[in-house]
Amino acid sequence: MPFYQMLCTTSHFRQYKHIKDLVTMSAKHIMDQGGVVRNIEFWGTQTVPQKMRRHKQVFTIADYWSMHFDASPRALHSLTALVRRDPRVIRWTMLKQGDKVEDVVYPREKTVMRPDYLKPLKDPSTSWAGLGP
Repeated sequence: MPFYQMLCTTSHFRQYKHIKDLVTMSAKHIMDQGGVVRNIEFWGTQTVPQKMRRHKQVFTIADYWSMHFDASPRALHSLTALVRRDPRVIRWTMLKQGDKVEDVVYPREKTVMRPDYLKPLKDPSTSWAGLGP
């Protein structure tokens, strides 16, 4: 399954119950379709860069959050349809991070640089005196 990131801008409410319900609904939808939710981040409440219109309303303040998940293309399409109908959502976008884990995770370095005082001595007859840090 491909790895995606959903960035979402939602209308601001005084109670965070509305945001929690929207995030829970999105995560449950992915999990019900056989996907895996990896991470959910709340970016906070901010003023929008310009007035945004959605569902016959004008918004100047919004809540921003993101969700990383693995899902099939069919589950992604149904999530997009679900978010499109929700009146709390102002803007959203789905970013494909990669097809495999290797595309998303950086490989570890194969060698590790050791400090000079841990390197073996070239001449075994020399003592360890004076080789401290």
